[in-house]
Amino acid sequence: MPADLAPAPGPAATPASIRFDRVGQIFDTETGPLEALRDVTFAIDRHEFVAVLGPSGCGKSTLLRIIAGLIAPTAGQVEVFGLPVTRPRDDIGIVFQKPTLLPWANVEDNVVFPIRHTRGRVGSADRERARKLLSMVGLEGFERRLPDELSGGMQQRVGIARALLMDPDILLMDEPFSALDALTREEMGFELLRIWEARPKTVLFITHSISEAVLLADRVLVMGARPGTIVEDDIVPLPRPRGLETTKNAVMHDFAGHLRSLLLKRAA
Repeated sequence: MPADLAPAPGPAATPASIRFDRVGQIFDTETGPLEALRDVTFAIDRHEFVAVLGPSGCGKSTLLRIIAGLIAPTAGQVEVFGLPVTRPRDDIGIVFQKPTLLPWANVEDNVVFPIRHTRGRVGSADRERARKLLSMVGLEGFERRLPDELSGGMQQRVGIARALLMDPDILLMDEPFSALDALTREEMGFELLRIWEARPKTVLFITHSISEAVLLADRVLVMGARPGTIVEDDIVPLPRPRGLETTKNAVMHDFAGHLRSLLLKRAA
């Protein structure tokens, strides 16, 4: 694996943004214990974009929930910036499959909701920041619209702006474009590239789309079937910046083919 999983660095070194060390996760269910993850080890450097591929039910979303501090692993340790994860953190933003917007609140109020929830009030500076983020994601002029007045892609842009409001250094994205049609999904992929290049973040991006993973990521982690573990950790052999021309690159197609063969082999 390319990630350095040696003992903790000295004080002069910068710790990885995210580090998993032999992490396991077992859930108690009505039918007995369910092992979701086994011996998961990897690290993500600051401002690195890492995509996670794997079959349904392999534990991809469980990885995200552990990093977010929503659940605690039953084995091993997870660190963010060198500190064990024990609870949710303000420097981690999350974008889910569906933006889960408040239907009665306008777009701007949906974006500032995290601040209202944590602080109890929203200041003028918070609203100004929200408007700047909405402009950045291409929604200037839609601040007063209600969610049901927006397309699915526009609603997901609102979700991204909301996740960026607290200026998190880490952005967790759980199949954020899976509910969109193919054309909108591709458009949102390019939009995410533009946003990430303008405001770099450490990104963990969960997806079922091989081409999406290859276009967006610096590295791709491939997980095997449950109990999930990392079976391959590959650097994406494509230069940045990336755009529409990248999708015509033979290297991209060859690398996507390699990942597809690996996933099909694991599914067989």
